[in-house]
Amino acid sequence: MKLLMKIALMLCAIVIMQQSAFAGENVGVRQIAAPSRERGYDLAVTVWYPAESGGKPVSLGENVFFVGTLAMLDAPISDRKFPLILLSHGAGLAGNAQALSWIAVPLAKQGFIVAAPTHPGNTGANRSAAETMKLWLRPSDITETLSAIGENDLFKEHLDLNKVGMLGLSMGGSTALAIAGARIDPKRLASYCDTDALNPSLCGWVRQSGVDLHAMDLTLAGRDNEDTRIRFAVAIDPGPVDVFEFNTFSRISIPVDLVNLGQPRKIPLTVQAAKIAEAIPNATYSTIEDASHFSMFAECKPGAAEIAESEKIGDPICSDGGGRSRNEIHAQLIDMVVTAFGRALKPSP
Repeated sequence: MKLLMKIALMLCAIVIMQQSAFAGENVGVRQIAAPSRERGYDLAVTVWYPAESGGKPVSLGENVFFVGTLAMLDAPISDRKFPLILLSHGAGLAGNAQALSWIAVPLAKQGFIVAAPTHPGNTGANRSAAETMKLWLRPSDITETLSAIGENDLFKEHLDLNKVGMLGLSMGGSTALAIAGARIDPKRLASYCDTDALNPSLCGWVRQSGVDLHAMDLTLAGRDNEDTRIRFAVAIDPGPVDVFEFNTFSRISIPVDLVNLGQPRKIPLTVQAAKIAEAIPNATYSTIEDASHFSMFAECKPGAAEIAESEKIGDPICSDGGGRSRNEIHAQLIDMVVTAFGRALKPSP
């Protein structure tokens, strides 16, 4: 019986890898560096782009929990100009740029260049609660990524810098709101983890790490991070939204599409975007009711939920809203995002 189960799991993994390989056809990926004056060192930036044949197949975002997405490392870029999408990831297990390859690769297939910095301290061996909670540095990472790719020898001739958008998921969604012009309220940020009412998972980690938000230097937290080069933004389950000055949402001048994952009454307040959409002058709002916040993670490998439980991860990383598979939910999200950026940035035929 155990042998049959192992064979079934292997076959399942092969099918998933074949699907991922197909998804990465004609999509190139490269790493570039973005100098960061605020961080004091270069940011690692992953860039996905429409490509010609060539390059080396690589699996991006794969780990013990999640299936990777294939792309072609260092493939030659297609010879024309493309709109640019800046991409911002969340924190935790999916807290790096390549974890979002599942959505970046389809965007590149549709004629966009996608550039994502890995926000320092959000994941991996150098994970830091203190760095993660310096939310005002994330928009700066995006701004510096935009400047760097615009000067990069490989990409600068292939970018239409009049067509620049921003896509953010989870904490990356709040980054998108900040880059669009919303401002953090330092007092709200300082008190965010006073209880577990807003975000038990994140705040539990903050406290276990010995970080006192009231003791942090929040002098720059409320600054204006707007980057007017960015013309359109999509924010999926943006969080934490309860650290912003609510009246600054009305000052956002670019169009913003907001998406929540889950049934309206079950969406956590810290990512609830319905009222924010009402406050932003040119915003749309939609939900995917049979999804969950964890639906923005890559597809789970067979047995990943059990591994997460044994390692006391605490979050149901492989659970969606019920009904459809994560692959089906991803297909809907990808269609929504491709349609939104196609409407706003209009890639050339």
